[in-house]
Amino acid sequence: MTDLIQLASQPAVWVALATLVVMEVVLGVDNLIFISILTNKLPADQQTRARRIGIGLALVLRLGLLGTVAFIVHLTEPVFSVLGQDFSWRDLILIGGGLFLLWKATKEIHHSVDPDETDGTTTGGTIGFGAAIGQILLLDLVFSIDSIITAVGMTEHVPVMMVAVVVAVIVMLVAAEPLSAFIARNPTVVMLALGFLIMIGMTLIAEGFGAHVPKGYIYTAMAFSAGVEGLNMLARGRRRAASGGREQGQR
Repeated sequence: MTDLIQLASQPAVWVALATLVVMEVVLGVDNLIFISILTNKLPADQQTRARRIGIGLALVLRLGLLGTVAFIVHLTEPVFSVLGQDFSWRDLILIGGGLFLLWKATKEIHHSVDPDETDGTTTGGTIGFGAAIGQILLLDLVFSIDSIITAVGMTEHVPVMMVAVVVAVIVMLVAAEPLSAFIARNPTVVMLALGFLIMIGMTLIAEGFGAHVPKGYIYTAMAFSAGVEGLNMLARGRRRAASGGREQGQR
């Protein structure tokens, strides 16, 4: 308790906490988009429970990994080399997670473009609850390891990391329902979000092969694309309103 009070009395610790919270929230966006898209494929009565379980697993994984910080740090040490390129366990995890995201996003895009009438879409679900939780857990693990390694590079105080992780997961929990509902109401946003997942997957693979991609570029591109889609949605809404007004006038 004394150590915590001493930490709380240091302005630098508060600055590190604020920075870390923002970073964890931003990194959590990737995780949340995946969870929202995946749980929207479940029957309506299972979606909320699946989202809460998925985000809860993200919290448990992050806090559990923080308890093994010394081990996590060693994941960045090279374990083998190929053609002069060193690979660590972190690299392999990022590459595996990136490939999974590419596969999942491509599969979902194919389903959206050429849906199979016999896949259960009309009955309110296309995947099982257990399969959804398993896929969420896999991506939670990938994003959690990347998040914790990034956090370790920003501060050495584990309590600060834990507070930042808890705050970020609470934000994810609050935003999960509105984001999932928004995605479900707007089919074009689903395609945009799947495009984001492909970009995130490619970024994870690039990071795994040692090509650092500044996160600012990624999130700026995502924000720009979301802004353009927002303008498209506004334009479509106004055209529908104008069309409805003309139809009422003709009557």
